[in-house]
Amino acid sequence: MSILLRAAALGAAAGGRSVTPLAALADRGTLRVAARLAALGELVVDKLPGTPSRLAPAPLAGRVVIGALSAAIYAHRQGRSVLLPAAVAGAAAYAASYAGAGWRALAGRHGLDLPAALAEDAATVALARSAVS
Repeated sequence: MSILLRAAALGAAAGGRSVTPLAALADRGTLRVAARLAALGELVVDKLPGTPSRLAPAPLAGRVVIGALSAAIYAHRQGRSVLLPAAVAGAAAYAASYAGAGWRALAGRHGLDLPAALAEDAATVALARSAVS
C-alpha cells in the first residue's frame, strides 16, 4: 500500500474516531495502553446523547490535526517526507468527518443510530489498523 493511501486511511479513521489512528500507531508500553484506553473511551462517548457534533469547529479541527499528525508520524517512521501525507490525511479526515456525520444522521432518521455507530467504529478501527500494518 502506498504511503499516500495509508495517509488517507489514517485521516479517514481520524474523521470517524479521532483517537483511533494514534492508538493504532502507539507501539510502546504505557503509551500504547493509554492511547488504546483513550480510543476505547471515545468509542463509548461517541454513543452518548450529549456528545457534541464532530462538525463543530473545534472537534472538526481536532480531527483534521490528529489525522495529519498520524500520517506525519507514520511517514516519518518510514523515512519519508511528512508534508504530503499529512496534507492528504488532513483532507481525508475532513471528508470522513462529514461522511460519518451524514451516515449517522441518515441512520438516525430510520432508528438505526446505534447499529450505524457500531459499523462506523468497526470501519474506523479497520482503516487505522490496515494503514499501519
